[in-house]
Amino acid sequence: MLRGLVTAFRTLTLLPVPGREAEHFSSSLYWFTFVGLLLGVAESGLAWLGMSAGWPELAAFLPVIGGIMITRGLHADGLADLADGFFGGRTRESILRIMKDPNVGSFGALALMLLLFLKWVALLRLVRTGGLGIIVSGVMLARMAQVVLAARLPYARPEGGTATAFVNGAGLGHLSVAFVSGTGMLFLLMRFEPLPSLVLLLAALIPTGALGLLSLRRIGGVTGDVLGAASEITEALVWTVGALLLR
Repeated sequence: MLRGLVTAFRTLTLLPVPGREAEHFSSSLYWFTFVGLLLGVAESGLAWLGMSAGWPELAAFLPVIGGIMITRGLHADGLADLADGFFGGRTRESILRIMKDPNVGSFGALALMLLLFLKWVALLRLVRTGGLGIIVSGVMLARMAQVVLAARLPYARPEGGTATAFVNGAGLGHLSVAFVSGTGMLFLLMRFEPLPSLVLLLAALIPTGALGLLSLRRIGGVTGDVLGAASEITEALVWTVGALLLR
């Protein structure tokens, strides 16, 4: 079981975690929300450091750049590839071909700029209103979103890809563990207040479901890029909705 934790850390971060990889990569999905929680704590810690210096703009910037660095920009790259493919391709084959291209096009660049700016704006309000728990929640729920899509949708590429082993082995057990653990940690972070917890949970699940349905219609399932994009979109929207809650 702990091998799954090692694989989850190595998949979601660049941290040099010791240990052996899981025999089945899908077993790492049980640990995605836990790793997301730790990443969220690290990012909220960066925000706290910025606020300790009395510089709110820096406090909002540090979690953004810190999140990119600790994940190697993997999820951000997925968002860029998805934007290029979904907006630049007309057929399923052309979309998948564009998404596989390592070069970033105009749609991908625009998506990244808009995402990073939205994150910074939301974080600026969160750090000013003491919303560190919401920062953690956004990062954690973003990893839960990946498990939801991997467990409910098929892999889109018939020839396989980098996320094949995660998606093909995922099932209701992974989904149940991710949802229960993610919901439990969310309520704990929100100090067991039901309304903000429910609102943030919906802010994560609604865009995740919408992206899943769109991916199913456009390319017949999910890819690693779709999972990465879901993580980035969920994180940004949870932070934005949380910032609106903390007036």
